[in-house]
Amino acid sequence: MLAPKLGSSLIQHSFRRFSSSSKLNIKMAPKKVCIVGSGNWGSAIARLVGFNAERLPGRFEKNVSMWVFEEEVDGRKLTEIINTDHENVKYLPGRTLPKNIIAIPDIAEAAADADFLIFVLPHQFIKRACAPLIGKLKPGATGLSLVKGFAILPGGGIKLISDLISEEMGIPVSVLMGANLANEVADEKFCETTIGARDSEVGSDLKLLFQTENFRVTVVSDTQTVEICGALKNIVACAAGFCDGLKMGDNTKAATIRLGLKEMMKYGDTFYPGGNASTYFESCGVADLITTCYGGRNRRVSEAFVTRKKSIVDLETEMLNGQKLQGPETAAEVNYVLAAKGLEAEFPLFTAVHKICIGELQPEKLLDSLKNHPAHQCLIPPAA
Repeated sequence: MLAPKLGSSLIQHSFRRFSSSSKLNIKMAPKKVCIVGSGNWGSAIARLVGFNAERLPGRFEKNVSMWVFEEEVDGRKLTEIINTDHENVKYLPGRTLPKNIIAIPDIAEAAADADFLIFVLPHQFIKRACAPLIGKLKPGATGLSLVKGFAILPGGGIKLISDLISEEMGIPVSVLMGANLANEVADEKFCETTIGARDSEVGSDLKLLFQTENFRVTVVSDTQTVEICGALKNIVACAAGFCDGLKMGDNTKAATIRLGLKEMMKYGDTFYPGGNASTYFESCGVADLITTCYGGRNRRVSEAFVTRKKSIVDLETEMLNGQKLQGPETAAEVNYVLAAKGLEAEFPLFTAVHKICIGELQPEKLLDSLKNHPAHQCLIPPAA
């Protein structure tokens, strides 16, 4: 009777070894990456992701698919140009893309079998662009949002883009935000970024996928704060641009940035309680706020709004080569929520930016929102 028992034991032991080995192989299989979007920022990120996917063959598949909204440039399809000349001549001219970045015009084809989906397109287009992916993603896929802004709810109000993607796609979504002007990232100038990931294993994978010698990544679990920083800083950047257009000087601009940061933190405490205050001092917070208020397109267009006396819509068309401006729309989305809850007076800078953008307030009135800011209320009772 010993032989059958021994044979059974060996079979069970072998099965366990096979099962364990299979699970290990499945777990360690190289992961396929898809970039959903191919604008200025998407193309800059493709340089990093393509480089790391090729140099880490045990962790990621070499070829990275990139969904490209098809359009013609000088009589040629943009996907053809990217796949042949390895350059996004419309949105990131003069910088070479890795040869393992494969441009695909069909979003469902681009995302097929992807383990990681990197969403990097204007927040206004997320829902419409990603609709063809619903129900078609690989089981176990995870998302990463680089989208700065909020989603507008049909009945009014706003939602985090990561939550929108997660609910629509049925996948967990992490976020990446930081002081990352796209052209500087593409030129490999040193910078930092912040990844918000609740799953530490996912965070580790994403750090490997993005980090290079000149693009340093910090991973935190406070995903909501990371994301709201990426959206709200664009409102403050508009205020900084108005300051520049009005030639208010560096002291006033510094005050604008400081008060803007205070409103960002108050917004987070009010609508997304439980966040970590230290997250605002990562790259996604104060660093991104500073660089956007000095070098971003929201600042640049807002300055022109004052000096050229044209509408935001006209300036966006003239100055951004097809890119979208995030600040004014985010200001409108946030104002809807603040007004509905009677909180406009507690966020005077956010409120003023919105009203200036829609023509209800003259840019010169921005100064009133700074002078009379709640942060300047006297905290010491007057002497008897």
